[in-house]
Amino acid sequence: MSEPLIINDDVTLPGTELTVRAVRSSGPGGQNVNKVASKIELRFALSTSRVLPVDAAVRLRTLARGRLDAAGDLVITSQSHREQPRNLEDARAKLRELVLAALVRPRPRRPTRPSRGSRERRLGAKARTSERKRDRRKGADD
Repeated sequence: MSEPLIINDDVTLPGTELTVRAVRSSGPGGQNVNKVASKIELRFALSTSRVLPVDAAVRLRTLARGRLDAAGDLVITSQSHREQPRNLEDARAKLRELVLAALVRPRPRRPTRPSRGSRERRLGAKARTSERKRDRRKGADD
């Protein structure tokens, strides 16, 4: 259990739905890389969470489909810093950004129709192309 993550004024992810685990980081780092667990794995129990509105949870599942594990938990990792606390803050910021993006409702698409001028231009271009090809045919001048 960790401390709650405040997303905005209306949404706060409780600490009971967040799990933090420190693991060994990959990549270069000399002797220290084998001793210190500075990489952070932050898990959010998305499948059991009741904090997010249903439509936002569906959008979050779509946005983070590559970060979901088999249990339906959202897994965020951070290993960009050498210190564990900085990686934890980075992972929490990544999760906050994802949830904020999921909370935004997409604007509905309004179907539009082509204008009269654009239809006339399209048909004129088709007529010119057709005329050009007709003029190329054999036997036109013969």
